[in-house]
Order: sequence, then structure tokens, then C-alpha cells
Amino acid sequence: MTERRDENAPTILLLGASRGLGAAMAGEFAQRGWHIIGTVRGADRTKLHELAELHAGRIAIEQVDVTKRDQIAALRERLSGRQVEMLFVNAGTANRDKPNATMADISPDEFADIMITNALGVMCAVELLQDLVRPDGLIGAMSSGQGSIANNANGVNDLYRSSKAALNQLMKSYAARHAGDQRSLVLMAPGWIRTDLGGPSAPFGMAEAIPEVVTVLLAQQGTPGLRFVDRAGKTVPW
Repeated sequence: MTERRDENAPTILLLGASRGLGAAMAGEFAQRGWHIIGTVRGADRTKLHELAELHAGRIAIEQVDVTKRDQIAALRERLSGRQVEMLFVNAGTANRDKPNATMADISPDEFADIMITNALGVMCAVELLQDLVRPDGLIGAMSSGQGSIANNANGVNDLYRSSKAALNQLMKSYAARHAGDQRSLVLMAPGWIRTDLGGPSAPFGMAEAIPEVVTVLLAQQGTPGLRFVDRAGKTVPW
């Protein structure tokens, strides 16, 4: 399938787009006429490469690991002079095989890996890449309903929950420092979706969930300030 490049089409810089939710988001944005600059971590062929072939001229692929600050900075230099309508950081990881683990069961290395990827790496990307986003654009990150402290009623997935709560807090601080900014800031809680991260027991597939995620992100454009929302557009309690 060949598509002619539309120079006037909006662009999203989508970090963590090699597979799962990120790749599905890239495909959905492409179908809606957007250009995508999507990132992958390594040199291996990914789902994003398949999508780039399907949507010729719409998807550009960059190699970035959000846990490597120098790689994010290098991406910023490569994109110098560009402006995008949306920056969305989807990168994330989980210790899905240890849902009932308490902090006494988690090693320092496991803790650091999840926190660096889900909180530090995501916000480092936001801080270093923010100037690429138009003054009226949107900056977002993939959070989780499990990052809601108010909604924690079952006490499982402590480490993953903590990493997403940390991300939410860091984004809240970012919003406070940029209180006069006209950009939209969004933390997205997509729900439990069947992916490698979410597992096969999740009740929703990407085909039904991701179009809703993208629709909500598009609807948030033009409204300054930070919001923590789910894929139906409803506010998630902090």
C-alpha cells in the first residue's frame, strides 16, 4: 500500500512504539491521517517496521531506549528544527510474574529497573523533548489505573502500581512548573488490555481499546493543563 506524504498532516512523536499498545497507537494514528515518528529500542525488526511498510510515507522509525539519557538527547538533536503536534511516551515495563510480591520480595535491581523505565525514563523523555512540541500541542504518557492511590483496593502489583503513581506525581510536578503553558498534558489509563505486558487474561483487545485511546487524546488537544483520564475520557482519581 502506497500513501502520498501530506506535508500539512499533524505529527506525533511516539516513544515505545515497537509492539503492543505503542505499535497499535502508531497504526491508529496513521489511519487517521497523522504522521508518526515512532521509536524502537534495538535494531531488530518490529511490528512498527511492518506498519511503516503498510503506511508508506507516514511512519518514520527512530532508535531510542528511554532508560538511556544520551539516546534521548541524541534524538532531540536529530529532530532539531522539527515541531510536532503531540509527544506521547508509551514506554513501560512490569513484573507481571510477581503480582502478589511485597517490597520484601522485590530485589533492589528489580525495583530500580521498573522505576527507571516507567517513571524516570518517561519523564526524562518529556523534559528533553518538550521543546519539539508546538506551543498549543499535547504532551502525554501512558499511565495506568493501577497508578491511582485512591483506587487501590486489592493491594496487588505493588511495584508496578508504585512506578505509575511515581510517574503521575512527576507529571504533576512538571505541570506545576509549567502552569502558564498552553499545552495539554495527559496521563492515560488505558485499562487492562491483552498485550505481552497485560497478559492473555485481560478483558479487552487492542482493536477495541486503542481507537478509544486515540480518540480521547485527540479530544484533549487545545485544553491546557494536566488531566489523568481513562480511554473513555473519564477522570481517574489520583
